[in-house]
Amino acid sequence: MNKEQLEGKWNQVKGNFKQKYGELTDDDITYTEGKFDEMLGKLQEKTGKEKKEIEREIAEW
Repeated sequence: MNKEQLEGKWNQVKGNFKQKYGELTDDDITYTEGKFDEMLGKLQEKTGKEKKEIEREIAEW
């Protein structure tokens, strides 16, 4: 799965959550994206793997 596909899936998830939980704002979603990026950074630091490798592992779940 490439970056564009991963971003496309993320956009679908965001849209689904906005529909299901109408009170979510774009700020809430942006905060969540930031936390996801933070998690990727921590995983990189702890595992020594590249970001793309971690994203690939996540996409395979």
